[in-house]
Amino acid sequence: MNYRLNNAKEKLESAKLLLDAGKYRDSIGRSYYAIFTAVRAVLANDRMDFSKHAGVIAYFQKEYIKTGKFDVKYSRYLQTAFQIRNSCDYDDFFIASKQDAEEQFHKAVEFYDEIFAFLSNSK
Repeated sequence: MNYRLNNAKEKLESAKLLLDAGKYRDSIGRSYYAIFTAVRAVLANDRMDFSKHAGVIAYFQKEYIKTGKFDVKYSRYLQTAFQIRNSCDYDDFFIASKQDAEEQFHKAVEFYDEIFAFLSNSK
C-alpha cells in the first residue's frame, strides 16, 4: 500500500514537471497513472488487484464509490482521466491543451490527497 502511494506521488511530480515543460499529452498520462496507482493502493488495503485497468476501476466503483466511502465526483475524475489518457496515448490527432493538462493534474492531486487521507485514517 505505501509503495503504491509513494509511486502515485512520484507520478504526480512527473506530471507537474511535464506540465511545466509544455508536454501536455505526457502530463495527462502521468496524472492518470497517479490516480490509477493511488486507487490500486486502496485495493492493496483490501488485498485485491486486477490485471486490467477496467477491473481496478470497476472494483473501486463498486466497493468505494457506490458505498459512499468516496464522493461520487471521484468516479467522474477517474473515468474522465482514463478516457483522456486513452485519447492522448492512442489518438494520433488528439490535441491536449494546457488547460486539459492543468485540469487533470489538479484533479489528480485532489484525488491523491483524498486517498492518502482515507488510507491514513483506516490504519
